[in-house]
Amino acid sequence: EVQLVESGGGLVQAGGSLRLSCAASGFTFDHYAIGWFRQAPGKEREGVSCISSSDGSTYYADSVKGRFTSSSDNAKNMVYLQMNSLKPEDTAIYYCATRSGKMTLDPDEYDYWGQGTQVTVSS
Repeated sequence: EVQLVESGGGLVQAGGSLRLSCAASGFTFDHYAIGWFRQAPGKEREGVSCISSSDGSTYYADSVKGRFTSSSDNAKNMVYLQMNSLKPEDTAIYYCATRSGKMTLDPDEYDYWGQGTQVTVSS
């Protein structure tokens, strides 16, 4: 059974940093992507970043490019999202998710989801 567990959320002032972690287990597919998504109240879930298991390549939404960095530690089955220069508009519940195959920021393409972790950025 595929399981994803996020951690690391919290309250931070604008301009600050947080690092989210996603502990992954139960994968049975060879090549997969892990994406980070967020959902703010009253808004649709949006893709933030994704990372490929095959070569570690990453892709970011324009809204976070240059501020967020996704990385992985395959030995520990962990994926991280380093978030710098946080803005109040980054406030949301952040989720990690996984799918077999190529990277995409489309949440509808992902099959397995974590429970989410709250990130709140105060102005």
